[in-house]
Amino acid sequence: MFDIIIIGGGPAGAILAKEAAKNFSVAMIYEDSKKPCGGLLSDDAQRFFAERTMALPKELLVDPQIFAVDTIDVGQNLWRRYQRSYINIDRKKFDAWLRSFVPENVVKIENHASKIVRMEDRFAVSYNENGEEKTVYGKYLVGADGANSLVRRTFFPNKKIRHYVSVQQSFENAENAPFYACIFDKETTDCCAWIVTKENETIFGGAFVPKDCRENFEKLKTRLKSQGIILGKEKETEGCIVLRPKSTREIILGDGKVFLIGEAAGFISPSSLEGISKAMYSAEALADALNTEKPLKEYKKNTRKLRFGIFLKTVKCPFMYAPFLRKLVMKSGLTAIDIK
Repeated sequence: MFDIIIIGGGPAGAILAKEAAKNFSVAMIYEDSKKPCGGLLSDDAQRFFAERTMALPKELLVDPQIFAVDTIDVGQNLWRRYQRSYINIDRKKFDAWLRSFVPENVVKIENHASKIVRMEDRFAVSYNENGEEKTVYGKYLVGADGANSLVRRTFFPNKKIRHYVSVQQSFENAENAPFYACIFDKETTDCCAWIVTKENETIFGGAFVPKDCRENFEKLKTRLKSQGIILGKEKETEGCIVLRPKSTREIILGDGKVFLIGEAAGFISPSSLEGISKAMYSAEALADALNTEKPLKEYKKNTRKLRFGIFLKTVKCPFMYAPFLRKLVMKSGLTAIDIK
């Protein structure tokens, strides 16, 4: 029996476990699996660590480090470069590093949570270990389990949120591929795709509506040839669900006993799909709220800035995703870098 059961051990779950363990008994159930992800730390994620005087160990970094993003509009044949500062990381190692801060008094269960039952005064979370079903109990339940959250699906099935399928492949020796690119192509997706270089690999991925997602992914690969980008033969293919809220009304915080943090709650940028910083900030917001008499009310208050930030991103989206407006911005060359 625990005060809090956290499902998920990524940035959201790890930060919450680290903070909540100061005042509560905590169990964290998670799968140590690789998530299809560009693996870049944004300014907001960097700020989180700077505010807490935390430095990234070099073991998390991968070459090359990136100082610009190439914005490519395939349909309108436009290519611009803009200065940005990202930290290129190994995402799996990054998640493991965050979990290293979780204190020893937290019970860590590296397994898949298979079933959740809400009882009168507690929650029962079951998982399978060596063919045997085991169960842990908790007063509070927290879903930090990402876009396809079991917690959200179990307790808030009618609270829908827009979602896409993220498909990602890795390649060796791709031709003319930029270090980092954000790709738009209205023929295949109303969201975006990306190219990221990691060590000797080129990673190409994108977010697509579920219907015909794989076909549209392959079509976009072919259409990139018009930009001179030849990806070649793939090494590995991965996929997952990714959320993209249309408005802050799609963000679900919880009901007072069940809480959602990170992408499970809907804390992810609808413009860039960045969610690492929001996962960590929302986790700290909940950890602070759990120490109060009305944790849901306090959690809502603590995430006001995060939710407003997502609202601003929804306002920004038309300028990024409407082809005509994007063409005006890119043609103007405003803030763009001249490619020598």
